[in-house]
Amino acid sequence: MITLKFIPLKIFRIFSLIFCINIFGQPPVSNQITHYNFPKIKSSITMPVEIPLAEISNMINASVKDLIYKDDSYTDNNNDQFKVKVWKTRPIRLVGGTNQNILIEVPLKIWAEKGIGTLGIYTYQNTTFETVMSFNATLSLKNNWTITTVTKPNGFRWVTKPALDFGRIQIPITPLVEKSLKEQQEKFCKTIDLQMASQLNFQHYAIMAWNVFSNPFPISEEYNTWLKVTPVRVQVTPLKFYSNQINTSLGIEVYCETFTGNKPESLPLMKNASDFTFVPELTNHFLLQTTANIPFTEASNIARNMFLNKEYDFRGSAVKIKDIKVYGVDDRIMIEAETEGYVNGTAFISGIPVYDESKKKIVLSNTKFNLKTSNILQKTATLLFRGRIVKMIEDEYGIPTQDMENTSKKSIEEAFNKEYYKGLKINGKVFSLTPGTIFMNPSGITAVIDTRATLQLILNGI
Repeated sequence: MITLKFIPLKIFRIFSLIFCINIFGQPPVSNQITHYNFPKIKSSITMPVEIPLAEISNMINASVKDLIYKDDSYTDNNNDQFKVKVWKTRPIRLVGGTNQNILIEVPLKIWAEKGIGTLGIYTYQNTTFETVMSFNATLSLKNNWTITTVTKPNGFRWVTKPALDFGRIQIPITPLVEKSLKEQQEKFCKTIDLQMASQLNFQHYAIMAWNVFSNPFPISEEYNTWLKVTPVRVQVTPLKFYSNQINTSLGIEVYCETFTGNKPESLPLMKNASDFTFVPELTNHFLLQTTANIPFTEASNIARNMFLNKEYDFRGSAVKIKDIKVYGVDDRIMIEAETEGYVNGTAFISGIPVYDESKKKIVLSNTKFNLKTSNILQKTATLLFRGRIVKMIEDEYGIPTQDMENTSKKSIEEAFNKEYYKGLKINGKVFSLTPGTIFMNPSGITAVIDTRATLQLILNGI
């Protein structure tokens, strides 16, 4: 789950870190690769978004001074002989309603002074009292990244009613105070709407965030490898209001491309944010696909550690593997093994690489066999030898991915659980990280990594 709060540019930069993190932990491809473009992989990230009302409240409180209103004149308003000052006594509080609305409460302390008399001779008395001013703000999210609010007054709740004590004469001044407060409440509605429109305008940030991806990210300077992330479209679910937060979900479709060699061209800068699409719902989990690369040098080292100089019984004699190497031919892995003993020659075993989840290895399927030997008599043993060595390769040879999976999962979760900026913390969990499609590149094997996870961004104290 992702919780998103008011700093979209920072958040989208963190998305870019997430896109890259799985690549950073992978074994680099051989530096023999000079120019090879890996497939463009379409990925999607789905994030529940939580906008805490406490943060909106902090924003409003920061924009509203403690002294909200004052009338320092006795003679204005048709010589009403009335002065008043209004303070905010406690932070403004927001509560989610049930009809796409927010209820806003403003606790106030009011000082009032009233003059009583005639012919320019007045006796003044003052009093202090408290009330709670209420508002009803309706929010709507537009697909151009803006949030609009319509705030309306929702009356007063008196804590203590105002009255002036002139001895035998008690003068209630509630009507005078309410008249002034209603006028200011109307003005305050406009202030709230202006602040909301200014602070919750995501369009500008969406353009900046989108353009973060305009330049490809360097993955490995040593192997001159680049990651290019291209956002495609955004989907958003309708806002849901709760007592202390507003929820929605955000879905981002991207293309991830890995390049080697020269830095790929940058994307053109966006000047206008594309509208997003409303959808009824999105899943809480997301799938991100990246690539991991295993060079043939590593694949050969694995084969040598397994088979080099080992002897195998064959028809009462021994066959010893003198040398072995792994390389690619078209879409197949080729294992070339030089043997001596009962069979002197070179065996070629090729297969299509697939991921075996039970073994946590990349293994060979659809294997083919060929034997080159100068001894005609040994050719008669080819069928028997083929069955033995192919079974041995199929059973024993494989490129382990468990360490890669564990390392990648650890590095991703470390990236998912950090405070990247003051007040902004990521919480996340990887549920599964599995190699999927396997394909060949000129210098190694590339595995497409399917990562399923949830994320949450928590913002406090910005």
